[in-house]
Parts: sequence; structure tokens; C-alpha cells
Amino acid sequence: MMNKPVIIIGNGGHAGVLTEILLQQKRTIIGFTAPEKQENQFGIKYLGSDEVINTFNNQKIELVLGIGAVDVSETRSIKFKEFKEKRFDFATVIHKSSIISPSAILGEGVHVMAGSVIQSFVNITDNTIINTSSSIDHDSYIGKHSHVAPGATISGGVKVGQLTHIGAGAIIIQNIQIGSHVMIRAGSLVKQHVADYSKI
Repeated sequence: MMNKPVIIIGNGGHAGVLTEILLQQKRTIIGFTAPEKQENQFGIKYLGSDEVINTFNNQKIELVLGIGAVDVSETRSIKFKEFKEKRFDFATVIHKSSIISPSAILGEGVHVMAGSVIQSFVNITDNTIINTSSSIDHDSYIGKHSHVAPGATISGGVKVGQLTHIGAGAIIIQNIQIGSHVMIRAGSLVKQHVADYSKI
């Protein structure tokens, strides 16, 4: 089945990385949305604010959520849920240099960036970012709307809740449970379970 054309929500740095991946994959990009008219580094057409998406047939396009996350933020989850309620689908975007086990499960709208490694029986749920050169080992679970930032290492058997940010270069040792709405700072070494809404 051929890929549907896409609309990218956002025009920042994360959207730019996704755009480049999509262009390499020869996906058809209709345009991007942003609150105000902006130029795009790749020459992609500005369509208008996010509301313009409602003028498109939800069966004939896919959305790419190009809004990044540098901490615990509900912006991505709110936008994802808004358009899922309107029955739009979100494209899962995977860089060609990533390594993903055949037994891994990727949810809707997941982004897997360059150099990432996802091992056997990992479950990455909806609208989660697995960023550049991060690694997630066997039997781990990453909750919805989370972000594993560049260079983070998640060992085997780790469970991460929803809306959690694993900072750049952080290391989570094996079999740790991390709650929802958690902020793990860049470079952290996590050796014990982390409760919901914690910041470490």
C-alpha cells in the first residue's frame, strides 16, 4: 500500500529533521502548519494555522507532529489527541540508519531518529520520540507522548510512563520503573525507581 501524502505540524528544529527524513523517503509533503506564516528551509509550503488541517479529507492524508519537546510538556499530547478525535492518522517516521528489532512494537506517530537502536520485544507507544543515537534494550516499554532525548541509554526491562522526558545522555539501568510526567535531567544515572511527577 502506497504512503499517503503528509502535512507537518510545526516548523521548528524537530520538524526540520522529520522533513529531511520524509524527503529522503520520497514522501509527498503537502505543506506545514504554524501559528503565523513562516519560511521553510526546505521550501515546503506554508498552509496556515493548524485549523487548516480540518479542510483536508482525513482518509487521504497523514499528519506528522513536528513539535519537539525539551522537557515535560503536554503540547504534543494535546495536539495528537485533538486530531485523533477528528480521525486523522499520524505517520510513524523512521530514519534509515536506525536499527529496530523485528519483534519490537512501534505505536502510531512514533519518531525514530538517526542512529537509534531498539532491541527485541521493546514496546514504543503512540506519539513518542526516540531521538538521535539513543538506545533502548530488550523488553522495555516507553509510554505515550514521551521523549527519549539524543544519546540516552535505556537498559533492558525498563518501564517508562506517559509524558516523560529522558534527558540527553541519561542512563537508566535495567529493570527500573519510571512513572508518568517525569523529568530525567540530561546526563543522569538512574539506579532506582522514579515516582510520577518527579524531577531528577
